[in-house]
Amino acid sequence: MGVPPESQVGGDPAARPGDAPPTVTVVIPTHDRRALLTQTLRTVLAQRGVAVHVVVVDDGSSDDTAAAVRGLADPRVVLVRNATARGVSAARNQGIAAATGDWVAFLDDDDLWAPAKLASQVSAARRDGRAWACAGSVTVTSDLRIVGGGPPPSGEAIAAQLPFRNTVPAGASNVLVRADALASAGPFDTRLRHISDWDLWIRLGQHGAPAVVREPLVAYRLHDGNASADTATLRAELELIGGRYGEMRRGAPIDHAYAYRWAAWNLLRAGRRRDALAAYVSAVRAGDTRSLARAVVAVVHPGIARQTLRRHLQDPAWLSRAAAWLDELAPR
Repeated sequence: MGVPPESQVGGDPAARPGDAPPTVTVVIPTHDRRALLTQTLRTVLAQRGVAVHVVVVDDGSSDDTAAAVRGLADPRVVLVRNATARGVSAARNQGIAAATGDWVAFLDDDDLWAPAKLASQVSAARRDGRAWACAGSVTVTSDLRIVGGGPPPSGEAIAAQLPFRNTVPAGASNVLVRADALASAGPFDTRLRHISDWDLWIRLGQHGAPAVVREPLVAYRLHDGNASADTATLRAELELIGGRYGEMRRGAPIDHAYAYRWAAWNLLRAGRRRDALAAYVSAVRAGDTRSLARAVVAVVHPGIARQTLRRHLQDPAWLSRAAAWLDELAPR
């Protein structure tokens, strides 16, 4: 499905002279997040220089998410509705099955994109001869205040580290992949609840590094509903990943502590101090002694997770470029 002519902005880096804009299918799984999804969809439908085909997979929502999507009355948006929740990995796979574009991009229902996100990634992937791409990101609060973010690693650094830890900034909402490369890599593993995206990125990385756009094109949005990863389930999933890609690491272990710190930080943001403490204790047991101090802070100063991450805000130009498109999304 194409976009209206006024959305096909000439001169975009993804466009080639005489060519039609590339078609990108955007897969968005969602569950009971109508308000967040509405703003997320605004940023998808505002993409420039590409023809977007959006597949929203409503995974058993009990609110009026489906009605809100239908109410858009936009021919570019397709709704897939599950009567009962099947989980985010299964929902993403349903979206992939309905994809029609030459490229597929993933987006969580609470994250946001700059208008040039998809076009810039397609252009970078074509330029570098890569099958997939990611970009830089910022972390924002629910009112779109920037509290973290910075330039991403190189594509080569991401690919080298993926067997050990998930180094793709902002998670699934960042990745765009050529449809044929995705078919070759295979679907999301529905046995994995928390790290299925990392598992897929490892498989993509086996076929080459991603192209990287060094611009802040993705906003990872913090809110109480995005805490995840109970330590027991995460531990089991890490063991599965550890065994699956051991040959790539030549016997070296995956970075368990990195994963537990990620889980703890998300849990702390949601006010789940007890769960966050358990995750930090798991990080300590995995060899990260500095997480002992983090655990103390989590108990004594739980609000720290919602404060600006100053060590990640050292590049004024980076923040200014992110603020330029985020300001357009702020309520008037």
